[in-house]
Amino acid sequence: MSHHNITFSKEELERYSRHLIIPEFNIEGQKKLKASSVLVIGSGGLGSPLLLYLAAAGVGRIGIVDFDIVDVSNLQRQVLFGIQDVGVSKVVAASKRLESLNPHISIEVHDTMFTVDNARELVKQYDVVADGTDNFPTRYLVNDACVLEDKVNVYASIFRFEGQASVFNLLLPDGTRGPNYRDLFPSPPPPGLVPSCAEGGVIGVLPGILGSLQALEVLKVISGIGDTLSGRLFLFDATGFTTRILKVRKNKNNPLNGENPTQTKLINYEQFCGIDIKSEQPREVAEISVSILDKWRKEGVDHLLIDVREPYEYGIAEIGGELIPLATVLESTDRIPKDIPVVVQCRSGARSASAIRKLEDTHGYTNLVNLTGGILGWQEEIDSSLARY
Repeated sequence: MSHHNITFSKEELERYSRHLIIPEFNIEGQKKLKASSVLVIGSGGLGSPLLLYLAAAGVGRIGIVDFDIVDVSNLQRQVLFGIQDVGVSKVVAASKRLESLNPHISIEVHDTMFTVDNARELVKQYDVVADGTDNFPTRYLVNDACVLEDKVNVYASIFRFEGQASVFNLLLPDGTRGPNYRDLFPSPPPPGLVPSCAEGGVIGVLPGILGSLQALEVLKVISGIGDTLSGRLFLFDATGFTTRILKVRKNKNNPLNGENPTQTKLINYEQFCGIDIKSEQPREVAEISVSILDKWRKEGVDHLLIDVREPYEYGIAEIGGELIPLATVLESTDRIPKDIPVVVQCRSGARSASAIRKLEDTHGYTNLVNLTGGILGWQEEIDSSLARY
């Protein structure tokens, strides 16, 4: 990326003046930013601050990959979006917001999932990649695409109150590349061990902190100023406000670029992470519709309703079920009889079906039925006064 013939308008010079007066950065650093391109994968909790700060700083060309639409539960941490964006495609909402922040740069949207089929093609078009994804198959995919295409991968991830960040595959002065994600995590965790944000939750400001650190590292990679996190893993614990930095060393058995590379192309990452799509289709469970449950109640049919959502959800809206959160159903069998019909209910019917399968598999229940559509279905068909969430 040649930055020598880059010029700035009077308005840009004014806009970036606080960069330009830093002696080590000055106009040369700003030219490097304007001449460079960054691909941000994911525009959620990490992607929001990343995109805002990269756009504000004047990175000349920013690509955004996301296939999601804005949901109201995103707004607790995805500060790129406002309530007017709920229901809108994230890349569309993001590009609008970024163009209003800085009209002097170009924003490119890729409204698609980042997959084995398009990863290398997308990564190839940018100088630096920033990984704002939230699951293991995609992290390995981002890493591998970057290593195969010789691109730097600025990484962060978060979980509940903890965050981590690093810079992978950095081009070093001697022409070699720094460690990558596979040097740090040669194999993925067992499926189901690390819950997603939707399952495990995340404190909203944490991705803001880590995404901002990613933006910082991207700017350092582009401008060549300071020492990046290459070869280091930064760990942040928000509850105790403690940080640690661990060394990341190259692993000679790295399948991509170790001593005897065995992998020269992208692989099936779901399979690699043990998420076998086919076996993910769980078996059917017995169901009852909301209208039949309503009828049972009116007619006094003997049954028990249990609600496997979290206590806070129960506080928002409930239909008189006995609260036994999903994580505790197996140790609560003394509260779940086997001799009358037991209707199991959650928000939409997914967690309750999972509770039924667990109870059937471990305790031999034969009297459990799932409330189709959960509390959302009840709201829609029986009682519209229930709070929506």
